[in-house]
Amino acid sequence: MKILRYSVADGISYGILEEDGAIRQLAACPFDSLEESGETTHLDSVRVLAPVGSPRLIGVGLNYLAHAEEGGQTPPDQPMLFMLPSTAVLDPEEAIVYPKQGQNVHYEGELTVIIGKEARRVAEAEALDYVFGYTCGNDVSERVIQANEMANGCMLIGKGFDTFKPVGPYIATGLDSTNLELTTRLNGEVKQHSNTDDLIFSVAQLIAYISEAITLLPGDVIMTGTPSGVGPVQPGDVVEIEISGVGVLRNPVVAEG
Repeated sequence: MKILRYSVADGISYGILEEDGAIRQLAACPFDSLEESGETTHLDSVRVLAPVGSPRLIGVGLNYLAHAEEGGQTPPDQPMLFMLPSTAVLDPEEAIVYPKQGQNVHYEGELTVIIGKEARRVAEAEALDYVFGYTCGNDVSERVIQANEMANGCMLIGKGFDTFKPVGPYIATGLDSTNLELTTRLNGEVKQHSNTDDLIFSVAQLIAYISEAITLLPGDVIMTGTPSGVGPVQPGDVVEIEISGVGVLRNPVVAEG
């Protein structure tokens, strides 16, 4: 099943997306109920939004073995986590803004987890029961600022600029998070191509680890890390993140005005 959040003239709704583009509107937030309202529309008639509005976002660093190897880094022995501001979330097709102070901005295609119900001290064996579904994410990062922050033991601004966290386009349910193909294209050229079987810490392990300390809530977003092949973007570029079973998250890049 694919679920999308979308806007039309009379407001914002969630709906179930059919293969032919038809949308069956839900009566409420899907984390509460999948009951349908009886209203229908079509993908061509709506604006697709990020799947969750103003979510809590948790990022995961250095979580693909090949990505660690390409950077000459030792794989971590526990998840490297950081929080991200909800104001960084960007809708599909909207522009990533290359900030005025930007010097080296990179794309990072990522499998992104949407939590479906409250999770606290969840065992790894049960962790996937708390996942509502999966979507695409782009953990856009300004590397110069990020490196300076990390040298001082912190990380926020380099990954937290407004528009630096595109998410979408749909939440796909029922996927096997241990075997999903991820592809990042820059202006149509493949830059990242990997599979989630290269994750150092699986989705289940991440949820179990995080929930030992932090209660995860419905609508929380976990960006699970990026594979090898990250690289720079420039104004005028178009970045596409595609995950098997989910779809394509597409965003252009523009210079800050």
